[in-house]
Amino acid sequence: MEALWSSGVPVTANELREKLAANRERGKTPALTTVLTVLSRLEQKGFVRRDRQARPHLYGACLSRANHVADLMHEVLESSSDRTEALAFFVGSVDESEAQVLRRLLAARG
Repeated sequence: MEALWSSGVPVTANELREKLAANRERGKTPALTTVLTVLSRLEQKGFVRRDRQARPHLYGACLSRANHVADLMHEVLESSSDRTEALAFFVGSVDESEAQVLRRLLAARG
């Protein structure tokens, strides 16, 4: 997903493969079939969309990185038996600049 997010635009499986290969410090470049399999599974799970009109097909992230992280945070909060305690632990773990951002966002929300 990181490679798709950093691309900023939909890419072909081969472009993604090349990007993954460039980011690897050691080891083999992933096979194109492996990249296609992972993309297919991510598409089935709703993380990736495929443009079938383009040849070769183009793949892009369904959500931005920020939206995905927000969804994960919401999922964790929903799974907690005590939301207040979970929020308290989260707030206790942020630094002062992050706390200021949270205060500003909450104030803007009303």
